[in-house]
Amino acid sequence: MAVVTMKQLLDSGVHFGHQTRRWNPKMKRYILTERNGIYIIDLQQTLTYIDKAFEFVKETVAHGGSILFVGTKKQAQEA
Repeated sequence: MAVVTMKQLLDSGVHFGHQTRRWNPKMKRYILTERNGIYIIDLQQTLTYIDKAFEFVKETVAHGGSILFVGTKKQAQEA
């Protein structure tokens, strides 16, 4: 079962990227399109990578490892 659904990602606005004038060329392969000066992120790829990250975290913790999550935005302070 998926960790998160496409609908949840869309409802959360995950697909909205940076303004087109502020971007990192390394992210080009993850950009689906551009709309109104904002890059739109490919959520199909996002779902795939979220599942891979979840499996990595689950496996690491199962083997006694630790995971450090770092959030740089104010919204992440409460998470």
